[in-house]
Amino acid sequence: MASVTSLSDNVQQHLASALSATLPEAAGADPLLRRSDRADFQANGILALAKKAKANPRELATQVVSQVVTGEVIADVEVSGPGFLNITVADRAITENLAARYTDESGRLGVPLAGQPGTTVIDYAQPNVAKEMHVGHLRSAVIGDSVVQLLEFTGENVVRRHHIGDWGTQFGMLIQYLDEHPHELDHKESEVSGEEAMSNLDRLYKAARKLFDSDEEFKTRARRRVVDLQAGDPATLAMWQKFVDESKIYFFSVFEKLDMEIRDPDIVGESGYNDMLAETCRLLEESGVAVRSEGALCVFFEDIKGPDGNQVPLIVQKSDGGYGYAATDLSAIRDRVFNLKANTLLYVVDARQALHFRMVFETARRAGWLNDDVTAVQLAFGTVLGKDGKPFKTREGETVRLVDLLDEAIDRASAVVREKAQDLSEEEIAERGAQVGIGAVKYADLSTSANRDYKFDLDQMVSLNGDTSVYLQYAYARIQSILRKAGDVSPAAHPELALADAERALGLHLDSFAETVREAAAEYAPHKLAAYLYQLASLFTSFYDKCPVIKPAPPKDIAENRLFLSDLTARTLHRGMALLGIRTPEKL
Repeated sequence: MASVTSLSDNVQQHLASALSATLPEAAGADPLLRRSDRADFQANGILALAKKAKANPRELATQVVSQVVTGEVIADVEVSGPGFLNITVADRAITENLAARYTDESGRLGVPLAGQPGTTVIDYAQPNVAKEMHVGHLRSAVIGDSVVQLLEFTGENVVRRHHIGDWGTQFGMLIQYLDEHPHELDHKESEVSGEEAMSNLDRLYKAARKLFDSDEEFKTRARRRVVDLQAGDPATLAMWQKFVDESKIYFFSVFEKLDMEIRDPDIVGESGYNDMLAETCRLLEESGVAVRSEGALCVFFEDIKGPDGNQVPLIVQKSDGGYGYAATDLSAIRDRVFNLKANTLLYVVDARQALHFRMVFETARRAGWLNDDVTAVQLAFGTVLGKDGKPFKTREGETVRLVDLLDEAIDRASAVVREKAQDLSEEEIAERGAQVGIGAVKYADLSTSANRDYKFDLDQMVSLNGDTSVYLQYAYARIQSILRKAGDVSPAAHPELALADAERALGLHLDSFAETVREAAAEYAPHKLAAYLYQLASLFTSFYDKCPVIKPAPPKDIAENRLFLSDLTARTLHRGMALLGIRTPEKL
């Protein structure tokens, strides 16, 4: 499939030709083209070129203008200020460019595939076995899933990894507790849901933790059980596997509610690297990257010190021979680089773990596992806050369960849908309520830059007004309604028509979809796509208010062209929202 060149790329090429014709040494220079409120585009690159050539920037800009070919693509270009170029594109060029996108059967809307895709392993959505998912798990899952969609759509080879917490001391503790209190696991599995079974496990975990912290003899027995688990004792492993399997059923149910695809082969938890830990430690010690300190295997860093001024090490192996998170994370890097052949390792992990990952990545670099060809990036995210601006908790001060949060969002959204619904059945209201509610939660997260905290406010999230997914979903459903009511008038591009200001603004924004998707994927920044889609819906609202599409009926060619702009807007909203992991119902 030949990619559709964007209008901005086309204008850029025209300016580059004019630049090199005026100043041969400027061949290949970037004109620094951007959208402007003073014209369709503004080019700012001449100022830097004039400084380099020791020329008057305004005079140089005037010479460049004389070399610009106007007509089919550029309608007008003028010099502004100290040497900016203000560019107006031809109406015909806008319509023709959008028409090429509209008729492209690939449905990519002009977004090109990467010429030389790499392989990215993305580590996201990392719940813990035997523990209920809470609000803190929301962002890693939602942000990670959207980045996966963006990378895959732009052609990157993506390997998903869900690094679940399924190994370590807590399992020796839990297994030992159940061995000594078997009556506490008295439910019949066939009679309870995944959520209920997980609630039971979570309750048992808390009871085991309480005993572990208060009873030294139980703590000793639990730690002995960890050794049995690591040694592969059949009875201990069987109990551990039961916890993992039961937890996975629960995880899948939560991710299904979040409208996310989680595949079993992608779940490679801490236990998946157990056989690599000893070798990882050996390689680090033999290479001198890690050294023994008070019996523990440590990596030290000149610039990382504690309050006492002493260096804070990364402990890879404890003095008792046990392995910490660092050993697992370093083993995972080895697996992802040498077995999965990754070029990029992307970790969607809470910002509060930044120091840990900084130390792990630097250790891997010193060991030669990361280098100029293989990079590791932490996509650090902020905290979900309550309306009071404090970390989101229940009234009792407990961490909010994720399923409770999602259920409430669905209930609120269903009420909004029911209020607006005119010809929807109860079944359709329930379906739309889930799509709107989950979309609202995801969009509130994704429309915020990942590294920022954000307030979880369901009233605002399900509002039809403002920067919400409901507003975008409503815009999409509204266009579908317009298309249904168009009768025998079908969408068709008419490049020969002059465009009204609102049509031009909508068309030029539609043209920048490919550029926005590329940028959002390259920067792991779904919020940039969310901002683009909100502006698209806003521009469509303005267009629809100022440019009659059906009533009062304009001439047929104008009606067809406006339906074409409407339909392309809907397709762009649909595709863009899908890249955020959000559904766009046909009716609301």
